[in-house]
Amino acid sequence: MTDTAILPQVERTSHTPINLQAKLALFSEHWSPKVIAEMNDYQFKLVKLQGDFLWHHHQHTDETFLVLEGHLRIDFRDGVVHLSPGEMYIVPKGVEHKPFAADEVHVLLIEPRGVVNTGTETTALTAPNDIWI
Repeated sequence: MTDTAILPQVERTSHTPINLQAKLALFSEHWSPKVIAEMNDYQFKLVKLQGDFLWHHHQHTDETFLVLEGHLRIDFRDGVVHLSPGEMYIVPKGVEHKPFAADEVHVLLIEPRGVVNTGTETTALTAPNDIWI
């Protein structure tokens, strides 16, 4: 028996980049984030947004929005943030916000595993977690 026979199986890296445009082409629904990668306890999720979302907050975590295509508005009770392609904004934990997209926008969300898209609210817009594409 060799030394390598007693070592645990190591997960191999595929050495294949994740193509965001190809992943976005795999779905059409809005407000339903799809996981494309994980790093430690964080998930990278692609989502297509259009129209008005609901007021919500995430009690225990910040939420990062990185706009890939289109224009996103995030409303706050005391102001607004406008994001264009290539711009990013981090909504601090506990801060109530409401995303809005007049036309379809493509966003990369970065947040801890298990975060519900509607925060503490449960509505028809609440998407299932851990849907991988």
